Amino acid sequence: MIHLKNICKFINQTCILDNVNLNIEKGEFVAIIGQSGSGKTTLLNIIGTLDEPSKGSYIFENYEVTLLDKEQKARLRREKIGFIFQRYNLLSLLSAGENIALPAIYTGKKFHQRNQRARELLSSLELEHKFDFKPNELSGGQQQRISIARALMNGGDLILADEPTGALDSKSGIKVLEILQELNKLGHTIILVTHDRSIAAKAERIIEIKDGKILSDTKKNTKEFKINLKPFSKEIKTFDLLRNQILESFKIAFSSIIAHKLRSILTMLGIIIGIASVVCVIALGLGSQEKILSSISRLGTNTIEIIPGRGFGDLRSGKTRLNFSDLNTLRSLEYLDAVEARATTSGVVTFKNTSLNARGEGVGVNQFKIKGLNLEAGTLLSEDDIKNSSNVVVLDYNAKKNIFKNEESKNILGRIVIFDDQPFKIIGVLKQDTNKFFEDNTVRLYMPYTTLMNKLTGDRNLREIIVKVKDSVSSSLAESAVIRILEIKRGKKDFFTINSDSIKKAIEENERTTTILTASIAIIALIVGGIGVMNIMLVSVSERTKEIGIRMAIGARKEDILMQFLIEAIMICLVGAILGVFLSIAIVFAFNTFSVDFPMILSSGSIILGLLSSILIGIIFGFFPAKNAANLNPINALSKE
Repeated sequence: MIHLKNICKFINQTCILDNVNLNIEKGEFVAIIGQSGSGKTTLLNIIGTLDEPSKGSYIFENYEVTLLDKEQKARLRREKIGFIFQRYNLLSLLSAGENIALPAIYTGKKFHQRNQRARELLSSLELEHKFDFKPNELSGGQQQRISIARALMNGGDLILADEPTGALDSKSGIKVLEILQELNKLGHTIILVTHDRSIAAKAERIIEIKDGKILSDTKKNTKEFKINLKPFSKEIKTFDLLRNQILESFKIAFSSIIAHKLRSILTMLGIIIGIASVVCVIALGLGSQEKILSSISRLGTNTIEIIPGRGFGDLRSGKTRLNFSDLNTLRSLEYLDAVEARATTSGVVTFKNTSLNARGEGVGVNQFKIKGLNLEAGTLLSEDDIKNSSNVVVLDYNAKKNIFKNEESKNILGRIVIFDDQPFKIIGVLKQDTNKFFEDNTVRLYMPYTTLMNKLTGDRNLREIIVKVKDSVSSSLAESAVIRILEIKRGKKDFFTINSDSIKKAIEENERTTTILTASIAIIALIVGGIGVMNIMLVSVSERTKEIGIRMAIGARKEDILMQFLIEAIMICLVGAILGVFLSIAIVFAFNTFSVDFPMILSSGSIILGLLSSILIGIIFGFFPAKNAANLNPINALSKE
């Protein structure tokens, strides 16, 4: 089974093993004895593929072990070798049954197969009633028997026992030795390391080692062995194996998080704040955008305002006027659904003993719809009112509130008010305009623009023209056409336009940019949280170095260790993200409860983005600690206390 030829081991310049030559046949019970520092444990670790010789040849069955890579050596341990340690090396978070079944997880055995095998082994060691007990609930002798059962889980053709009775009382020690003798009778090859000659006497063969050299061997084997070396076959990975890897990683990650609750919560805090920030910032952006767009909607959709001058603040705009000829020209265009004129004047409105400064708004019949103004009582202006220049008005909310105080709107219909020495009959009252960007206390009286121009100002010029584009026509193309037609008619472009759709698109674009900017700031918080996760995972790897060594000793692959710690990082980030989502929902609910201006709007997209971001953060910042764990040397890891 084992053929060692000229095995040497150097640590720095110190020789630990010096040209060791040794053959061990299948089924032997060998005791290696020697004082502390003699090299016996190093020899055992080389035989168990946990350590590598500095030079020499090591053949296990038909494989040249010195030519195998780390993954192939892990497979050899997993399938052929079982370890029994002096300090038991059981995982404290797992039960007795789970500790025993652990090597079978890495071979891809199904759950019920692992459990059945573990129970059989416990039964053979008279511990079937301890299946669900944690290691700290067992005596030393019981823990060592659990360790023996774990070594036998995958067969244990070769069992390596390093001072298996060193931490036990004499009675438990005798029991463990009896079990090893029974296992040898069943065909298992046993190599026992001890410094006690009375324990070594239980073996069939005793090898004494001193200063790295074999001093004596009670069964000097001089016969030649014919060894036919063969290449190590490639491992076939099954779906059951992958499932075992993932489930075990999730289970260990969950156990670790629960075992270190406070540390886990503090680690998640950065992720929780980051995710809540992302979701809340986007919700705030969507809410403000909704508010602004609803305010813009009072300009109407597909509407264009044509205003004299070259822009707001143009000093020459007072000399430039639009006229009825321009109005009629635009009304002749087929792609315009409605064309309305607007004129204004200021004056004093009087009713009984109340006199107020007010603005007269000369409008057409479609102006209310275009501006998003809604009727509370009465009627709006009609085509006949425009045609006949009727002395009728529709009061806005401020006019009704300041002139008629607390009277109901329906009770003031038909009453006469005086505006600029002209009597006007009230035919309607508007609801309060909640879409304004700012508080507006101006008193407005809406009247036919013909009445205002013919009976109040005498001015034949218009303050502005508002057109509504047909739904089937592009608003931007219609705007270009209107500008070109008026420019040709007037001989110059002495006016400017405001396209409500352009404003809307500009605001949407601006809100999108702002949301991206603020979300980016929130993502920085996520990255900071990710750095916290990486730091804690590095601490976790350091604290659990011995656990990593134990897993490697029983055959865990590099990818098993990598996946275990990577999934733990992802789980921390994901749980933090879920808590962050719940926190953001609570914040949005509280904000909407007390806010009267605009709501925060939750977006499923932002929640999904937050969750995906947290997983990505977990992968990125968990990979480095996980890789560190996977690259640990098994011997160094096992020696860490």
